[in-house]
Amino acid sequence: MSSKDWIEKDYYAALGVDKSASSDEIKKAYRKLARESHPDHNPGDTGAEERFKTVSEAYAVLGDEKKRREYDEMRSLFGSGAFRRSARGAGQPGGMPFDVSDLFGGGAGGGDNRFSGGGFTDLFSSIFSGGGAGGGPARPRGPARGRDVETEVALDFDDAVRGVTLPLTLRAPGVCDTCHGNGAKPGTQPVACPVCHGAGVTTRNQGSFSFSEPCRNCQGVGTIVEEKCPECHGTGGVTKTRTLNVRFPAGVADGQRIRLAGRGEPGERGGPAGDLFVQVKVRPDELFGRTGDDLTLTVPITYAEAVLGTDLRVPTLDGTVTLRVPPGTPSGRVLRARGKGVVRKDGRAGDLLVTLDVVVPAKVSDEARAALETFAAQTPPAAREHLDARVRRFS
Repeated sequence: MSSKDWIEKDYYAALGVDKSASSDEIKKAYRKLARESHPDHNPGDTGAEERFKTVSEAYAVLGDEKKRREYDEMRSLFGSGAFRRSARGAGQPGGMPFDVSDLFGGGAGGGDNRFSGGGFTDLFSSIFSGGGAGGGPARPRGPARGRDVETEVALDFDDAVRGVTLPLTLRAPGVCDTCHGNGAKPGTQPVACPVCHGAGVTTRNQGSFSFSEPCRNCQGVGTIVEEKCPECHGTGGVTKTRTLNVRFPAGVADGQRIRLAGRGEPGERGGPAGDLFVQVKVRPDELFGRTGDDLTLTVPITYAEAVLGTDLRVPTLDGTVTLRVPPGTPSGRVLRARGKGVVRKDGRAGDLLVTLDVVVPAKVSDEARAALETFAAQTPPAAREHLDARVRRFS
């Protein structure tokens, strides 16, 4: 629906209701008229089809509280004919010229404070442009921005932790080398659009008011290409193979995306390029795992080492570290080597978390068995009284 429709059409009359009608009354009237004029009930009747379109258009506005409120305000301000052109001039009765912005806070009288500051243009932009953020009149779009491009790179675990710079070869749209992105044949240049004269927007008048919209002839760019580049056919971009050196920072994680601004698809006819997003896939390491900035490592120990305690020498990413296993350590205990994990952006590092796994041998020698039996006879039994009590209940 155009602004002219809002000003000139009486949607209340179309539905046969009073301006003070409730939402339920409007809905009831619409359903009745829509049922009577529906094309399925009136095959071949063009008049009924037009009536159906009219009542549907009216209900689309009056059935929405926000649109109805804006429509009522618009009609009260401009629908009475107070601002229509007179026979003598383009303004008030008597032919005196006027500036509509004076009515909304721009003139000496101050006008209605509801529209002061934003002015006449903001009022129309909020109603007829869908209420987009920022409002304001239509502006030239300029050359269209290129699309974003996404690719995937697999990194070794060590490279992801330490950081690395790798060459990345892409076959994707790039700037045309023949026309350097402007879309014109070599030796020629894009010229100003003859319709919008390079503005990128066109203005159309409706009564006393004018409305701007992107120029359809140049799609809002402001220029047209008369002789197109033979390589890119006027788009300014071609598909080509290119190699980029991409820096992956230390500590980059699996699934993380690295953004390279302006390295995506080039814009049409010299417009700004999109961005390149590189998604990281980290290959697992044979020894280390990772949880955030901490590295994880599982180390097997013997039953004797767990009982008696021992000193363990374990690897890190850049050397080794010795950890003390205290006597009586259970399987699954985690020892921490501080600062031996992933280095953070601020220079600090995570930790190395070592999980101890007590290994029970599947077979032992006769001598070992005899020693274990002696050991078992000298040690107290495991504390299982609470379990034994429950077992006895079923005996």
